[in-house]
Formats: sequence, C-alpha cells, structure tokens
Amino acid sequence: MRALLVVNPNATTTTERSRDVLTRALRSEVDLEVGYTEGRGHAAQLAREAARGDVEVIVTLGGDGTVSEVVNGMLTDGPGPQVPALAVVPGGSTNVFARALGLPADWAEGTGVILEALREKRTRTIGLGRADDRWFTCSAGLGLDAATIQRVEQARTRGHTATKGLYVRSALLQYLTGTDRRTAPITLSRPGAEPQRHLSLAIVQNTAPWTYFGTHPVNPNPDAGFDTGLDVLALRGLPLAASLRVVQQTLSLRARPRGKRVVSLHDISEFTLSCLTPLAFQVDGDYLDERDEITFRSAPEALRVVC
Repeated sequence: MRALLVVNPNATTTTERSRDVLTRALRSEVDLEVGYTEGRGHAAQLAREAARGDVEVIVTLGGDGTVSEVVNGMLTDGPGPQVPALAVVPGGSTNVFARALGLPADWAEGTGVILEALREKRTRTIGLGRADDRWFTCSAGLGLDAATIQRVEQARTRGHTATKGLYVRSALLQYLTGTDRRTAPITLSRPGAEPQRHLSLAIVQNTAPWTYFGTHPVNPNPDAGFDTGLDVLALRGLPLAASLRVVQQTLSLRARPRGKRVVSLHDISEFTLSCLTPLAFQVDGDYLDERDEITFRSAPEALRVVC
C-alpha cells in the first residue's frame, strides 16, 4: 500500500523525534513517502498530487488546519472511490477532528490506533461541509469567532504560542474593542424557510464539539455529527449579559445554548449567510478573509477515514 505522510513541522505539539518515530512506524506497514509543508497551501498541493497519483492513504501529522488543507487537496476533483483514505495523527493544539473520530489526543497513542486500523484495513466514511468551494471537516464561522482566530494568528506571527490564555485574551479584546455590538448585519437564508435576520455571528458545525478549552469540550451545537447535515448557532445581537450566558451554556456538559437571542438549527443540507458589510470568515480554525455572502452545503459520505 502506498501512502503519503504530510507533516507540518511548525505544528504546536510535534517534535523532530515524534516525526521520526511516526515515520519509522508507518514504514513498517506501508510504502511511505514524506512531505513537509513549507507554508499555507502547500499541504493541499501535496495531497492533490497524491490523490491524482496511485497513493491509497494520506496521513497527516499536524493540527486541524493541516487536516483541512489536505482534505481540500484530496477532493480537488470531488469525492469518489478514487480518493485516498485519510489517516490523522494529532499534532496541533486542539485536534478537534482527530478527537471527534474517537482518536486519542496524544500523538503516540493515536499512531498506535492508526497502525492497527491500517493492518485491519478499517475505515469509516463521513460527511463533510462545504463553504462555497471550500471543504471543511469540523466547523466554520462568520463574525466574532473568525475575527478572534485572526487575532490569534497575528499574535503567532509575532512569536506567541497558541495557548488557552491567548485565545481567551484575543476573544475578549475582539468582543470589547473590535466588534460593533450594536449592529446585527447577518441574514441566514435556506430553502423552504423564512430568513433569520439581524444576526451578529454564526457558528457552523459538521461535528461536535466545536473546539476544546484544554481538555474541556466547547459545544455550541452539541447534536452536530459526521452522519448528519450541518448545525448552526447564531446570535441576535451581542449584549454582555446574553453573550456571557451563551458562553456559560456552551461550556456546560449538560446545557445547550438557548434564549430569545439564540438561533439554533440542526441537520441542515443547505443555507446561505449574507451580511451588509464583509465580516471575518474562518474554516476549521484558519482565518481566510472577509466575506459578505457564503453558501454552505452538507456533503454526506464524502471522505473515507482510517480510525
């Protein structure tokens, strides 16, 4: 079996030693090539070339951003039986996708599970989301959460590490100083339903949880899953009391976001978010750009994963 290992050497929790151990372990099971990413977009390029060749499995060592890039490269020509299977070894700070598949958060334990699954030829087919022409595995967002990610990425370029504290500080700064909380410019439109207007942010999920705060899951849309359509949490306005209540609910293991300002939708196949002025947009934890309209679609059974 031919396989490609795509390594992000800058991933938060990977080291040269862990990369060497993983490479040796995989070579005991497959005919392995290794590609090291050199910047944004390179993982997608490596995966696209592999998918158009005779590679049967693509393995990633990195975070959710690396996984998302690889998936987009693999699916350049669309889903189908010709697309390699994907195996994910966690190497980022949160590893939402790997953990949603039931893989251990530790890279060494995750490697053991992947090796066993390769020996047994064990795969699972999952659904993905699409935001216009961009595939996503876990989540996307328009507004505050995307602007927070943009702040974190800017801080990382200045040498800061992506810690829990950095995310909390960035979210607070964005909420208090970078967001116009008096306006609600987003409209959610979907076939066969009345538009949801005057929304301030929208979080779209293909699986749950949305992210982790350390080991604690954060669940805006707790019913989201790889075997259903997309779930959405949106807020009508961002007043302080209501915003704090929703944050508390998403951090709870029992409560789900609710209230007069909360719009919660489950298992949707298609919808469009539009806004009066462009807002920050993120996919799988990577800030992309600002958008004033995005169409989201669910793609059932789009990807085979080794797990």
